[in-house]
Amino acid sequence: MPDAGYEWRQRFSSTRRGVRLARHLAVLELCRWDFPLGGDESDRVAQVVAELATNAVVHGSVPGRDFELGLRHLDGVLRVEVSDAHSGKQPDLRPAGDGHGYGLRIVEELSDAWGVTGRVIGKTVWAEVARRGRTATGVRP
Repeated sequence: MPDAGYEWRQRFSSTRRGVRLARHLAVLELCRWDFPLGGDESDRVAQVVAELATNAVVHGSVPGRDFELGLRHLDGVLRVEVSDAHSGKQPDLRPAGDGHGYGLRIVEELSDAWGVTGRVIGKTVWAEVARRGRTATGVRP
């Protein structure tokens, strides 16, 4: 597959079902982009989507508002973006062993870079997964 840009976006209900659906549809979209099911990138992106979407639902949901999942592929890097409507609560990478907060630790381990971008309403938490042998465009916080 050429490294031309591909993009996909979808909104999901801020529920556990929405998280599950987001993960499944992300993997299906990656298959369309020639990232095989069960491949390294597909598996890492699936877990990153699950963790970021779960954080959006648990920590970033606002009643009556959905979360949005975006996927982009450009130059061998897959970028996952999960946006929610809660701007007051920023993601927090907590110290290991405090009993909770492992979602972002998993994202940090599986991705090549991650961060947070503000929006007019809410925020977007993003993570980049590079194809093996490539580097991500961002930096770790």
